[in-house]
Amino acid sequence: MPTPTVLRNVRILAVCQALTMTAVVAMLTVSALAGQALATDKALAALPLGLQFLATMVTTIPASLLMRRIGRRAGFQLGASIGLVSGLVSLGAAMEGSFWLFCVGNAVFGIGQGFAVFYRFAAADAADLDYRPKAVSLVLSGGVAAAILGPEIAKRSDDLIAGAPFGGTFIAVALLFVVVLVLQRALTIPRPTGSEWLVAGRPLLEIVRGPSFAVAVLAGMVGYGIMVLLMTAAPLAMVGHRHAFDDAAFVIQAHALGMFAPSFVTGHLIRRFGLMNVLLAGAALMAACVAAGLSGTGMTEFLASMFFLGVGWNFLFIGATTLLTETYRPEERAKVQAVNDFLIFGMVAISSFSSGALLNVFGWETVNYAAILPLAAVVAATLWLKGRRRAQPAA
Repeated sequence: MPTPTVLRNVRILAVCQALTMTAVVAMLTVSALAGQALATDKALAALPLGLQFLATMVTTIPASLLMRRIGRRAGFQLGASIGLVSGLVSLGAAMEGSFWLFCVGNAVFGIGQGFAVFYRFAAADAADLDYRPKAVSLVLSGGVAAAILGPEIAKRSDDLIAGAPFGGTFIAVALLFVVVLVLQRALTIPRPTGSEWLVAGRPLLEIVRGPSFAVAVLAGMVGYGIMVLLMTAAPLAMVGHRHAFDDAAFVIQAHALGMFAPSFVTGHLIRRFGLMNVLLAGAALMAACVAAGLSGTGMTEFLASMFFLGVGWNFLFIGATTLLTETYRPEERAKVQAVNDFLIFGMVAISSFSSGALLNVFGWETVNYAAILPLAAVVAATLWLKGRRRAQPAA
């Protein structure tokens, strides 16, 4: 049974995650569209979003190592402060009509996210092995509020400032991080002692050679990469097929609900049916997303595709995170978590940069076809690890 302190920290982390993800979903909803409005070359519409994910990737390793030294709370507060600045920079870009300043704002936002992605690990590291999947799930369940509020904020604030595309959305993003900063002060996560951050543990190469690490990273990379590839392209594809912006925002809202609503039960499903089976279910749901995306370009097809994509991401991401926590000792967690998220957000950055170009040059169908082989790799790797664990239960 988790201690009251652990439960309290998990609840605070869940609320901080909810508010942070509300900002993320709002940015995801409008970023490509704002980029399209500000860019002279419309093929660059997804560049700001790509820079956001690239900045997250670059930040993950220094953020994790810095938090090993200064503690989780201080690191999270630094990340939220950077997020606040990003909203203000993006607002300035919208008011000035500057595409390149908007790229800077997105990159700064990504740096802040390089700290926030460790919320789930902060909860997992404080929990015992049995409670760990539930702790990760509960923190990510904060995204349910984001799924509802993020697109609503985007829809209701997009024209708040005349002549500044989505300027009101960027004001809302900045305000959300102000609230996060206040809440983070209530976290009671002990700072690492000097001896804890001086102990190195096993060499990193020895850890990453392990089969569980390989499958965890692969599932995380493919799950997140495909999610961003298709989700980034979807609003642009919908507008290109003459759907209204409100319809595109509604589809992203359904997608975000699919991403986070299952979090209330994903931890239970892992305990009930096994981690490998949940990973396989996530891959199957993403395959259903691709099938729906290839079946047509009507509202129903986009809605089904994005919802399946969200639920598939949830199963793969929580499953991969839980599997990763089995691969390291306490003194090794900073470097292992850093490498894991560096690789995941590296794939996310590639997916984001590729998404707009693939859509612009080849169309929505090709974007969907691009997801098939990576999903097949996840299924094959998971089945291999499942068979290995069945044959060697003590390994």
